[in-house]
Amino acid sequence: MKSAVVVFPGTNREKDMTRALEGASGQAPSLVWHKDTELPEVDLIVLPGGFAHGDYLRAGAMAARSPVMREVMARAERGVPVLGVCNGFQVLTEAGLLPGALLRNADLKFLCRTVTLRVENTQTLFTGRFEAGETFDTPVAHMDGNYFVDSEDHKRMTDNGQIAFRYAEGSAAGPANPNGALDDIAGVFNETKTVLGLMPHPEDATDPLHGGTDGRKLFDGIVEALS
Repeated sequence: MKSAVVVFPGTNREKDMTRALEGASGQAPSLVWHKDTELPEVDLIVLPGGFAHGDYLRAGAMAARSPVMREVMARAERGVPVLGVCNGFQVLTEAGLLPGALLRNADLKFLCRTVTLRVENTQTLFTGRFEAGETFDTPVAHMDGNYFVDSEDHKRMTDNGQIAFRYAEGSAAGPANPNGALDDIAGVFNETKTVLGLMPHPEDATDPLHGGTDGRKLFDGIVEALS
């Protein structure tokens, strides 16, 4: 499986993502700078975490207008899978590739801890390795992770299986929902399930040195689906 990781000024998780993707696929992803206007021919495009352009205007808003995003959007429209994690999730919503918005955390504080996620839809290329209702632990690190969508879109997304992950009770300490997200939503798909955005960082749960390996299933499943 060939992949590309898009890097914006302020991105800080591209190395974490590269390690996770290479560990699962055996191939190092290409790193693509945000000012580039072309992407290599790949099976997967990833927008990693960080603080693109410092998030000075609004989290992900400036990055969504970077030159490379025109090609990301064109590839997504052709069905090339796109994964956005944390700041990458914010960019995907700002670019219109995913519904909803990421608001400031309910307690107005930066959050950094482990959470438990429940898998809501396993019939996708991203989640095929999981069992329905399975839970796993993964880190979060964000200030703007409070997912919101209006009631009409929320119902449509629920009926269409677009809720990918929800925060859940589990072994992780602290409140199950760490940021006030609507309906405990931690990650969502687009209508065709070819674009996934999630706030937690599964790439930082792929090595025992990170404190856990629960995130491996996500990456192994993606490689299996796209190889």
